[in-house]
Parts: sequence; structure tokens; C-alpha cells
Amino acid sequence: MKLFYTGPVINAEMLVVMLEKHGIAATQQFVEPGAPDDGDLNRPAQVFVPEADYDRAYQLFYAEREDEL
Repeated sequence: MKLFYTGPVINAEMLVVMLEKHGIAATQQFVEPGAPDDGDLNRPAQVFVPEADYDRAYQLFYAEREDEL
């Protein structure tokens, strides 16, 4: 698994769902797993994708889209 994103848990959860809709089995974990889960949606989390799917995930979410110009 390769780190794909680090940011607020609310964004990480949405990203995992979107990746799964594209057939990429992403996982999420908190940056500080020992911290109490107080429901804070801004709590830092990380999203990991399989190394084999990393390039495709990057193209889906980070590459500039020429069709939007």
C-alpha cells in the first residue's frame, strides 16, 4: 500500500468512497491512531491505495484534465 492522501477525515472518507467506485481498494487510517475518537471531522487521516493502482488513482484525482479547458 502506498500513501495517497493526508488530510481531514471527512475528505479522506469521501476519497475512499470515490476510489472504490473506480475499482480501487483504498484504506484509511488516522494519523494518530491512539488519539481518542471524539467525532472531530477535521482529525488528520491518511488514505492508502495499492501500489499497482497508485498511478491510475493519481490520474483520476490529481492530473490536470484537458477536457475542462
